[in-house]
Amino acid sequence: DYLMQFQADILGKPLERAANLETTAMGAAFLAGLAVGFWQDTDELKKIFKIGKRFEPQMSEARRENLYAGWQQAVAATQLFKHRPLPKA
Repeated sequence: DYLMQFQADILGKPLERAANLETTAMGAAFLAGLAVGFWQDTDELKKIFKIGKRFEPQMSEARRENLYAGWQQAVAATQLFKHRPLPKA
């Protein structure tokens, strides 16, 4: 829940988590079913897919901008090492 909430906060957008946490396998099955005609279209799949939990953004814009600025600084700091050769093991 923590990481889902953090993503919603950072993005400033609501996120939804599927009720079935095996969504990777489910997605593969959905695509296979669509390919062989088991389901006619994605509208049928939308009826099957269930949302488990919704995460609404709760972070202030000022806090979000502050965290983003810190992330940008961290990325810039790593650029100092991009041309440095790695030590041999």
